Amino acid sequence: MRRSLLFVVLILSFNPSSFAGDGEYNVAKLSPALLKNANAVSRLEELRFEINSLRQTVLKNHYVITILNEKGDGFADFSEYYDKHRQIISVEGILYDANGKQIKRTRKKDIEDLSGVSDESLMDDNRVRRHNFYYKVYPYTIEYTVEVLNKNTLFFPQWIPQHEDNLSVEHSSISIIAPLDYEVRYKMFNYPGTPITSMEKNMKVSTWSTDNMPAIKRELYSPSRHEITTMVIFGPSDFAMGEYKGTMVSWQDFGKFVYTLKQGREILPENVMQIVHSIADGISDPKEKISRLYEFMQQNTRYISVQLGIGGWQPYDAKYVAAKGYGDCKALTNYMFSILKEAGIPSYYTLVRSGADAKYITEDFPSQQFNHVILCVPLQKDTVWLECTDQTIQAGYLGDFTSDRPALLIDETGGKLVNTPKYGVKENQQYRHIKAALDENGALNLIAASRYSGLLQDEIHALIRGLSKDKVKELLNDELNFSTYEINQFAYKEQKTSIPSIDELLDITVSNYAAVTGKRLFIVPNIMSRSNHKLDQESNRTYDVQLTTEYKEVDTVEIELPAGYTPETIPPPVIVKSKFGNYSSSVKLEANKVYYYRSMEQNSGRFAAASYAELVKFYESIYRADRNKIVLVKN
Repeated sequence: MRRSLLFVVLILSFNPSSFAGDGEYNVAKLSPALLKNANAVSRLEELRFEINSLRQTVLKNHYVITILNEKGDGFADFSEYYDKHRQIISVEGILYDANGKQIKRTRKKDIEDLSGVSDESLMDDNRVRRHNFYYKVYPYTIEYTVEVLNKNTLFFPQWIPQHEDNLSVEHSSISIIAPLDYEVRYKMFNYPGTPITSMEKNMKVSTWSTDNMPAIKRELYSPSRHEITTMVIFGPSDFAMGEYKGTMVSWQDFGKFVYTLKQGREILPENVMQIVHSIADGISDPKEKISRLYEFMQQNTRYISVQLGIGGWQPYDAKYVAAKGYGDCKALTNYMFSILKEAGIPSYYTLVRSGADAKYITEDFPSQQFNHVILCVPLQKDTVWLECTDQTIQAGYLGDFTSDRPALLIDETGGKLVNTPKYGVKENQQYRHIKAALDENGALNLIAASRYSGLLQDEIHALIRGLSKDKVKELLNDELNFSTYEINQFAYKEQKTSIPSIDELLDITVSNYAAVTGKRLFIVPNIMSRSNHKLDQESNRTYDVQLTTEYKEVDTVEIELPAGYTPETIPPPVIVKSKFGNYSSSVKLEANKVYYYRSMEQNSGRFAAASYAELVKFYESIYRADRNKIVLVKN
């Protein structure tokens, strides 16, 4: 389910003939309050969603946006996808200058019709209609009107007038038109009052609207968008997709629909059954059995997006995957489910919203909020999670792509919300030991042995599994925090456990590491773990502080000094304790060697807005301490 679902990102109109006359969108008419912190202004947004039947909806959209500067150009790009289940009926666009005078109107041939198939897609009926006026005389205004016919009722729009930061809103509205006997479900965030209701040709109309919303200047570590701006999400009660029908008034009911889509698709071919038993039958430990079968699946399949069928929602059956050796997240997860079933191990097809910054779903509003599928394997004393689209990850580990968030577990009784594992400070760790020698000219030769575990090894795992050794060296040459250096050797070794770790060994020569001034050497003993967190002060912090990742870093450093130097200045120990985490560092000089120790531990959690100043101070203290210098004087 790679395709993002029908969440309204562009804001569009129900009246294609209502194009503005000259001057209506003159920038001079804008309130100064809407210009503050804004890169663009949504002058007008009207969205109309009609539920004509259980198998058909029409989305009619019209939007007008004034682009104030180069940073706002992204708002001027129009794109809308379509496939055999989603038809674009019409698209029109107009460009205006700063005075609101019409410059250009789109013609049919101006709207590009492009394939929506990505490099990872083998089969995909997704296409995109796209257009941009590519106008660069600021400010300017664009207007688009689009009408889209959907041949299913699973996907309902969202209404988010301020769908991006630095966007102010002059007027925005959404109307939902439904038969009298159809329940449109919705949940409002930061919306005062209730929708306005009316009747239209024996249909009920519910309308939400808002005016004059100043631009949001996003604060660092602020909460999700639904907490900081107006938003309404919608969901069907009864719905249909293709020949399948379902209801979404509860997670259990939605899960029943998903279960129906995959039912009967777990039959393996005879040769795969035999392989499964040859692998699993002699193993008594359930975890080892799961791991070995998972490795078999990984070695014999690859991820390819297959966005056909009923909106890309129904998995291809296990025989198809076995024969072809590929599949998307649905097909590969169903294949692994089938393999485990043949081995007598129950598991559960599980929907999840994937992405490092996509942990939130509205748990009290059952609706389609997912874009990925993983497998849950419950054991007597533990649960094993399997990411079936990754051919290199180890069994039981999810990484930041799907960890620490709600997911919808599917079985024959329906759906149930569960939580995927959270990786905390005990799992996300970096331990590093550096042994180095400094010469009289300030050059440093060092051997750094580091172990990264949990989320801290994710990026390295992706690099060493996805790039050649030469490419990895190029990245190391770009990313290490030294001015001039040479990587003499490097090596990586992976530990494939449920909480994976990677051992890294670096042999590096750093020119001019220490500053030499007359008789003095200036050395920063923290060689490789200097914090770059240095936050700006926010005198009027509005939103809570939300830290999402926990980790621990420990460094021990031993530096052999050139002969004939004595210490002039040695920094004192530093201890910083805070609700955000703890930090300590210390330096000592013994027998012509510098010994440095550093420990940094960050907590996750949500903290009051008033505590932001303390967070700034916490990171500032660490930033300074990490750059403390030893001053040595030549005898």
